[in-house]
Formats: sequence, C-alpha cells, structure tokens
Amino acid sequence: MSASCSTPNVSGTALPETLHTDVVIIGGGAAGLTLALHLAGPFHVTLICPAGHERSGASRWAQGGIAAVLAPGDSVAAHVQDTLTAGDGLCDRAAVHFTVANSPAAIAWLLDCGVAFTPDTARDAPYPYHLTREGGHSARRIIHADDATGRAVVETLSRHVADHAQIRTLTRLTVTDLLQADDGACYGAVGVDDSGGRQRILARHTVLATGGASGLYAHTTTPAPASGEGMMMAAALGATLANLEFQQFHPTCLYDPDGPAFLISEAVRGEGGRLFNDAGERFMPAVDSRAELAPRDVVARAIDAEIQHGTSGHVWLDVRHLGTEAIHRHFPTIVAHCAERGLDMTRRPIPVVPAAHYSCGGIMTDLHGATAVPGLYAVGETACTGLHGANRMASNSLLECLVFARSCARHIREAPVADATATGAHASSDEPGDPAEEIPAAHQPLDTRALADLRHAMRTAMSRDVSIVRNRRGLDRAAEALDDILVGLLELDATLSHPQSRQLWHALRLAQLTVKAAAQRHESRGLHFSTDWPGQAAAPLPSRLSIDDLPTGTLVSHQRPGR
Repeated sequence: MSASCSTPNVSGTALPETLHTDVVIIGGGAAGLTLALHLAGPFHVTLICPAGHERSGASRWAQGGIAAVLAPGDSVAAHVQDTLTAGDGLCDRAAVHFTVANSPAAIAWLLDCGVAFTPDTARDAPYPYHLTREGGHSARRIIHADDATGRAVVETLSRHVADHAQIRTLTRLTVTDLLQADDGACYGAVGVDDSGGRQRILARHTVLATGGASGLYAHTTTPAPASGEGMMMAAALGATLANLEFQQFHPTCLYDPDGPAFLISEAVRGEGGRLFNDAGERFMPAVDSRAELAPRDVVARAIDAEIQHGTSGHVWLDVRHLGTEAIHRHFPTIVAHCAERGLDMTRRPIPVVPAAHYSCGGIMTDLHGATAVPGLYAVGETACTGLHGANRMASNSLLECLVFARSCARHIREAPVADATATGAHASSDEPGDPAEEIPAAHQPLDTRALADLRHAMRTAMSRDVSIVRNRRGLDRAAEALDDILVGLLELDATLSHPQSRQLWHALRLAQLTVKAAAQRHESRGLHFSTDWPGQAAAPLPSRLSIDDLPTGTLVSHQRPGR
C-alpha cells in the first residue's frame, strides 16, 4: 500500500472555529481508518478519533479474529448459512451474502497493508495463515494475529493514516451533534476541543463510525465503551434506528470485582476451552449439542443461569487439557494479562462472566453505509446493516467494518459531487449560518461527580432490567428509572450545554429507545430473551424506531441545539 508524507497532526494546535473538508469521519476504529484510507487522495479527509489506547474504540480490543472464506474447503454458502443460523431469523440475506462474498478481498487488502496475521507453519496447511474456529462456525475460517487481532489491525492502519498527506486527524475533539441543512441533508458536525474551544466541521459527506452502545451497561468488555451517542445524533436528524433490543453479551469476560473488565476471546473455546459450574460440572453439552461452540446468546444465557444457581458469581473456563505450549502459542496476550492478576490459566481454570460486548442494532443503512439522511453515512458497530440479525456470529464484526467501509468509500467516490470535491472545493455557499447555540459552551461549569452518579444510575438500571434475561416488569422499572435520571440531568445542566452532559443526554435517550424496542418484541429471539414471551413469533420482523418514538413531554424540546 502506497503512502505519502504526512501533514502535521493538528490535534495539538488551536483549531479554527470552522473547518472545511470533503469528508469528515467520526471514529477511529477499524471502520473509520479503512474508510479514510480508501477516500484520501481524491478527497480531503478529516478523521476525528480520541487519543489514547483506552479510548480508541472497540476494534482495538477485538481478540479472536476476522471471519472470511479463505480455506479451500470453505465456501461462501457455508459462511452465509452459519451467519443466518446465528442471526436467528432476522438477518437480511442480501446483506449477509454481500458481506461474506466480499470477505476475501477485504483480507487481501489488510495483507497488502501489512497486518501481521499468524502464519500456519504446518507442512500440509491448506492456507498460509492459521485459521481457527469459533462459536457458530461450521469451519475453521477465522484469520487472526495471535489473540490480539484488533490491535494488529488498528495499529497497522493507524500508521498508514498518519503517513497520508490527505488525512487530517483530530484527537482532542468531542463531537456532540451533527449539522443539518434546511433541506434535511447533513453537512458536518459540531463539538468542543480539549481546551474548551468551539468547533464546527463542514463537510459534503459525514460518516459516523462511533461504535456501539455497550457503555449503557455496568460491565463491558472494553475499557471506555461508546454509549450509542452516534446513533442518537443520527436519529436527531431523522435516521432510523433498528434492532436496538439485540445487545450481545460476550459469554466470557474475566471475573475480577477489583479490576477492569477483560475479554477472554471466543477463540479460547474455539480451540477446546470448556466451561464448568461451581460444582465442577461441565454444563454446556446438556444445553446445546454444540456445547461451548454454540452461538454467544445460548452460551451467555447458560452461564447466567449457572451463576444464578451458584454462589461464586461466576463460572470457570478450563483450557489446561490443551497443554502449556499450545496455550502460550495461541493465547499469549490472555496468558500475560491473567498472570498480571495472579491467575495462571495453564495450571487452573479462570473465572468468567458474561459482559456487554456488541450492539447488533444501530443506524439503519443500505449496502453502501448510506442512512435515510442525505449526506450522512454510518459504518461499523454504530450501523445496522442487516448482517447480524438477532445475534452476531463470532468474528463477523471486524469483517463488517472492512467490507462496509470499502463499499461506502466506493459509493462516495462515485457520487455526483465527486468531481467537485476532487478539485479541493469544500462546503457550499448556501449552508445555514452558525448560531452560537449549535455548539456547546466552551467552559460551562458542571458538577462532574453528580454527572458520573447519573451515568452510573443509568448503567445500573440497564444491567438490572435490560440485560441477558428480561421481563415486562423489569422493562417498566427501567423506563421509570431512565425518566428520573433524565430529569436529574436537566436539573444539573438545564441547557445541556456542557459536552459531557450532552453525551449523557444522547446515551439516556438511546437507552429509552432500547427499552421500548425490547418491550415491543413479544417473543424471545437471539439476544432478546423474555420470560413473559418465551416462544418465537411465526413471522419475525426487525424493529424500527425513530426520534418520534421517544417519550413525549418537556424533554423533547431538547432534541438538538440550533434547530
């Protein structure tokens, strides 16, 4: 992959109040980085992503790998069928086929970029790189970089982005809202930088790559998860949100009440890891014929049931039978992290619990990442493409980021305005003005401890009542709690003018819509399991919600500043 000399990263300099660009991409994970690299050149690209590994989104923390049709014995049809099965009747078949069919080209591009996937050194290896198998897959098709695939991908693509002269990277800007013209089109974003400076980014094309909504929950698999802020920013402009009720809980997160969450990769079970309860009994074979390799929703519910019946608050994951050499070879990152916490997974089982991991719902898009709002696109976990349905199959997430970012780039390049943007032209002259209320106040005082308490209350309510197992009584209780928290937020910051309160506002309203989506699904399917509706509907449909589905009342007046 060719790269040219870079322009200085402007994140450490004073930003102008208004910045012009052809394309603004909000989010620096696998999807955002891939899109930026495919657009830079004919377009001036501005990439907005937070600084610091702990804030760099979920892509970096993906351990298992990327599912793709690579081995000679595998097929597009088999990968498609496995995905449809895991999606439990709600996948969009066209989106599934599109994603899987484009998987070999996406992996080839990563190899060209220099991603150091783990080679297969066996003499009779069917493919040059090691392929593992994970839950829901009928074949070994997961290409990986040891047990830190996301980090390898993000770090490789980030180096190319840093070296590209046509990509401006902003790492100290918090985007709070999107800009919308009178004709309904999106023409950029607004936010505040770390110094409190107000910033407006005007663009012909705006792309959200802001991640999912696992941050709505108390326990997650990433250090600083998104809480669906991008989803609600899009909804405020008129985009449709789909399948919000399907929040995936990864079955195996390291249990450590005194430390941060840490994901134990699906690949651990893919290579033969076994789950045991407090009594030392292996429980998954009695639950599903696929045992530990059943889809994540099945495994997570089974673990949750064992925890409810046990006393330790967790179950055990055992890989000792694989042998010390194999464990170190396949899972060096996990072994090292466990060792830091005083756990030796080569000598004894490790404690694990389910944790909020991946949002299968989000901003509804087409196969090019386009939303219902002209000029606005969404790629990665923030989007609902139809690939995952009611449950994401392991390692399809990074694949979706790559395939849809590449498709979105093609669509933008071929758009009618492409010739104009290639000349360096930027925002049009008939854009709306810049009312001060569009951008949060630069130094609005805020009681951050009180704000943190409100966010904690939101996460507690969602984890208690909108988690792995749900019922109507709990959903009603969550809805009431969220309404009270919203009132508390407005008492704390009546104008929602501080960027942190603005972010919590988006998160709380997405939580409200998530509760509504769960309450409206009168069945149990995939990641949504209701004790009130344990059976499945004969003709399931994806859920569809908009900004108009939020609870009515005085709170609606705060939909979006500057409108």
